[in-house]
Amino acid sequence: MIGSKVSKRYAKALLGLGQEDGHFEEYGRNLQDFSGFCEVHKEVLGVVANQIFPVEDRRQILKALLEKSTYSDVVKNFFNLLLDKNRIGIIHQITDHYERLTDDISNIARAEIVTPRPLKEDAQNRLEKVLGDLTSKKIKVEVKEDNSLIGGIVVKIGDWVLDGSVKTQLEGLNESLKRGE
Repeated sequence: MIGSKVSKRYAKALLGLGQEDGHFEEYGRNLQDFSGFCEVHKEVLGVVANQIFPVEDRRQILKALLEKSTYSDVVKNFFNLLLDKNRIGIIHQITDHYERLTDDISNIARAEIVTPRPLKEDAQNRLEKVLGDLTSKKIKVEVKEDNSLIGGIVVKIGDWVLDGSVKTQLEGLNESLKRGE
């Protein structure tokens, strides 16, 4: 919980800088790239984020990485700040919050679609269009599979949940039968 608040604070700060200079999308791409690099090379993040090593050694490693990148100077300074404040270890959470914040200002909603079987591409595209029309936003879709649904679909957009799964319908029927309706 605390890490979430901290990561959101850093993401908001970088987004604020990006909005001021008009480069918030570039900063988002830089964050995603660095976070992806850290995901692939976990040992690098493990060393840079580990306070057992002297901060100067960790700074030199980060500097060597950043010199080989094409990241903007603002983002490079941001990574150095994260290192100085011992927050570089939460780069994935910061990146996630940054993406959500940029989605909000770009009028993009994230939809989680849960189905019992893989969703065909044309069905996903139609669903994406319908959800876009319903919310008046561009939709980013993440499809997950859950065999326990039996059939149907569950769509989650923010706090809003549309549950058309057979599992939920059967549970509702079971409850009705128990109450004698």
